[in-house]
Amino acid sequence: MSFFKKLKDRMFRSSDKIGEGLDALVSETEPAASTAEAPAPEAKPGLIGRLFGQGDEPRRVLDDAMLESLEEVLIAADMGVDTAARVTANIAEGRFGKRISTPELRRALADEVRRIMEPVARPLPLYTQKPQVVLVVGVNGSGKTTTIGKLASQFKAAGKSVVIAAGDTFRAAAVEQLQIWGTRAGVPVLTAPEGSDPASLAFDALTRAQETGADLLMIDTAGRLQNRADLMEELAKIIRVIRKKDPTAPHNTLLVLDATTGQNAVLQVEIFRKIADVSGLVMTKLDGTAKGGVLVSLADRFGLPIHAIGLGEQIDDLAPFDPEDFARALVGLED
Repeated sequence: MSFFKKLKDRMFRSSDKIGEGLDALVSETEPAASTAEAPAPEAKPGLIGRLFGQGDEPRRVLDDAMLESLEEVLIAADMGVDTAARVTANIAEGRFGKRISTPELRRALADEVRRIMEPVARPLPLYTQKPQVVLVVGVNGSGKTTTIGKLASQFKAAGKSVVIAAGDTFRAAAVEQLQIWGTRAGVPVLTAPEGSDPASLAFDALTRAQETGADLLMIDTAGRLQNRADLMEELAKIIRVIRKKDPTAPHNTLLVLDATTGQNAVLQVEIFRKIADVSGLVMTKLDGTAKGGVLVSLADRFGLPIHAIGLGEQIDDLAPFDPEDFARALVGLED
């Protein structure tokens, strides 16, 4: 199964929510026109239109009322107020006052989403620096640990040597999950006793990665936001300590976000950008939400690279972000 097909099948909550909203607002009864200004008769479809059934599509004039309804549909899909307003305004350009069908509206929306997403769709950069240190941050439950495991497994399959540091030393479950992925991928996972200093573990892991000539070192971190000061100090200490061995580290700081949290993901980006120098995003659990529009909001607001998206628990359920596929899946267009 292609990743697009999987994306479209699993994003049905988002695409159905948006698609149903578009269907509803196009088929919605238009306000009655005043007797002083009767609407012009609608042109009948030409021969080509009749041959392809274009004359049967419900159409509605794209007016202020319809644009307001469209904006509400996008906000309900968690695209965010500012982004929804911008997208709606762009769709209105050149179309305002004209009759539009649902398929035309879907295509216009997909084009706008793709336009926003294209500048941020960039794979995780790989450098000649050895080891390339990838610090992974995010709140607990975001899919951070699973993402590290999947990335490590994919890098290993691509011929890269990887070391994982199980730096969330406060959660035994996170360590165990990484160990399972490490065994599956044949990647060493360095651990420390529960409650140990994560910075010390990160230092030991970097030493190991340097000694073995590893291509990548991936460091998991704790994600407790209840006390941001503690988390900030913990991440700052990890960075200080690993820079004693490599002044250029970390080379990437990935923020893993859970799509099911909707607009709360925006707040997480704001917090983690203050705590760590976030260089890129990974969005997980797009298969479990009707709020896929939050990714559009994030791209529009922050412009951070989106390296990958996740749709499930299997290794191939994490793939590089493709703006065209995402846009079409989000609005329910066929491949």
